[in-house]
Amino acid sequence: MKDDFRLAPAGDSVLIVEFEERIDPAVNARAIAVADAIRAAAMTGIRDVVPTYRSVAVYFDPLSTNYGALVASLERAAAQPVVEPPDRVPIRIPVCYGGELGPDIARVAEFGHLSERDVVALHSSASYRVFMLGFVPGFAYMGIVDARIAVPRRSTPRVRVPRGSVGIAGVQTGVYPAETPAGWQLIGRTPVTLFDLSRAEPFLLKAGDAVQFYPIDRDQFDRLWEANR
Repeated sequence: MKDDFRLAPAGDSVLIVEFEERIDPAVNARAIAVADAIRAAAMTGIRDVVPTYRSVAVYFDPLSTNYGALVASLERAAAQPVVEPPDRVPIRIPVCYGGELGPDIARVAEFGHLSERDVVALHSSASYRVFMLGFVPGFAYMGIVDARIAVPRRSTPRVRVPRGSVGIAGVQTGVYPAETPAGWQLIGRTPVTLFDLSRAEPFLLKAGDAVQFYPIDRDQFDRLWEANR
């Protein structure tokens, strides 16, 4: 139905479909379904299709794209009911929690009146949805984090966060695929490479994937880190 989404231009070469403004798996599923439908249509002039938490941006060449057909295609896709596949198998990512690799884990534990072991158990027991990719190539915004460890981001960001750092910011969790400035609470680090241009598929994760973290010790981390360099 047209009354539960909005189609709006963003300049002369981008159309955006917007759904309800909240972090919600069902809303995100609609955005991803629209993105998949537009990619599958393979319309002439489409340059890129970018789904987010609750919207889809379609970048197109205004000189070669049939604008009316694009609008109609977006409206049809947005109005369709979404049925997600059941029992999505999570992509498992190892994490060495705490210590120098997770310098904010004590702060997260204090936030929830928990032990650090409880933080690890809560973070690693959930299956997280990849809502979108952004910020830097390969950074996946995932959720939803248990409320007991959903600590807000730091008031002052760090200038440099190591590649592989696993962080929490409110109901979101994510892994930094490159060394960057960052303001999320760091609870551990993974030796897994999330973005690598030398691979046939550079991105380990994509929107709609399920992810589950599992704890490893420092010796395991060091061995895997060396193997993945």
